[in-house]
Amino acid sequence: MKKSIVLKTAIPGPRSQELGRARQSAVPRGPYNITPVFMARGEGALLEDVDGNRFIDFAGGIGVLNAGHAPKEVVRAIQQQAEKYIHSCFHVTMNEPYVRLAETMNRITPGSFAKKTFFANSGAEAVENAVKVARNYTRRSGIICFEDAFHGRTLLAMSLTSKVHPYKDHFGPYAPEVHRMPFSYCYRCPWGKRYPGCNIECGTFLEDFFKRYVDPTTVAALVVEPILGEGGFVMPPQEYYPILVNLCRKHDILVIADEVQTGFGRTGRMFACEHWGIEPDILVTSKSIAAGLPLAAVTGRAEIMDAPEEGSLGGTFGGNPVACAAALAAIDLIEKQSLTEKAARMGEKVRERFEGLWKKCSCIGNVRGAGAMRAIEFVKDRATKEPAKELVNRITRLCYERGLIVIGAGTYGNVIRTLMPLVITEDQLEEGLDVLEGAILESAQALQPASVETRPPAPIAPRPGGDDVSVV
Repeated sequence: MKKSIVLKTAIPGPRSQELGRARQSAVPRGPYNITPVFMARGEGALLEDVDGNRFIDFAGGIGVLNAGHAPKEVVRAIQQQAEKYIHSCFHVTMNEPYVRLAETMNRITPGSFAKKTFFANSGAEAVENAVKVARNYTRRSGIICFEDAFHGRTLLAMSLTSKVHPYKDHFGPYAPEVHRMPFSYCYRCPWGKRYPGCNIECGTFLEDFFKRYVDPTTVAALVVEPILGEGGFVMPPQEYYPILVNLCRKHDILVIADEVQTGFGRTGRMFACEHWGIEPDILVTSKSIAAGLPLAAVTGRAEIMDAPEEGSLGGTFGGNPVACAAALAAIDLIEKQSLTEKAARMGEKVRERFEGLWKKCSCIGNVRGAGAMRAIEFVKDRATKEPAKELVNRITRLCYERGLIVIGAGTYGNVIRTLMPLVITEDQLEEGLDVLEGAILESAQALQPASVETRPPAPIAPRPGGDDVSVV
């Protein structure tokens, strides 16, 4: 097998170091950097830095590149549209790519009901607009969100986000009328229960939440990521969302699904909601929608989306024609190349490798995910489940030094997540997994010598989300 990783220098190389110094001088420290390299070009699941080093990408620009780096079909669509016109502002002179993409989103998103879609520039902006629509339609102001959630960095989206540092520290005051409840995190169950003998208390708790914390008649919407993204790829049990949705329906509360990271085939379904058979009232997408160009969509029931009056929604750049053309090409590529089905197959390979590591390393507390959205949660001790953030930091550094880009996640920063482009080849996937496995084993041995097991593994517990491995 020909290796995809090519390392010509130590990481970072001299040119990346030079640009890094310029970055420190010209750019504030707030925009963080996971790796110390500067990208020169990308193709498929590979990226090359300015020093000629070639990496396998398991981060995908944080989940933006389901269709891969610079797919030819998308590049061609961008070029063709840019040659005609680059910007029109939909509110001044409309453009066809906007309308065609809205039709496509209405077709591919869950729900047999009539839908309408409008566009924004980012996931955070789309979440904020979804909340605006929900409040306008219901004439209510309350929003329910969840612990360990991430919905963006703008004021309302940041208020919905659960992690204080670095996302919320000293950025208050936060938006009012935001009510937070525990998420269904089986590995760290807030109720101390064990699935399946827990009666899905995390779901039925919503009714108690209405008695204790907020009057349901004041709540416009419940905003939820079907699978937590930045929170660590936490996937609830099969029974969870039907319970939540039914309780929301009972109280005329809208369900907003934030599929910014889970959408467009990542989980082995076009949208993660499909794993539970739920049809949200409003669905928010971004990231992989346009293969790397800034674009986001808010798609919902037609009667809900039409509630705000004319002129009350929009923005100068929302639905830029070049971005919409890119999105049309990216979605067409995902459908024609059956990348959703490929993600499901790929996920099985990743799951098998991760479960094998779980059997070897007691520093791995939990393995979970769906499709090509996979995660490993690291702990200092399986009994106490104390997070091992330093392991993740070491693993990600060893990986990029060896030619693999991989990133962390989780409220405690102790999760490794995979967001490789779905166009990755089998050989590239195996090569990347080899690097990751080597880095995990080496880091575990160096930091916790007793964590690499030679005894038979503990039995595998039930899988609450269909793909969750923990110690019984």
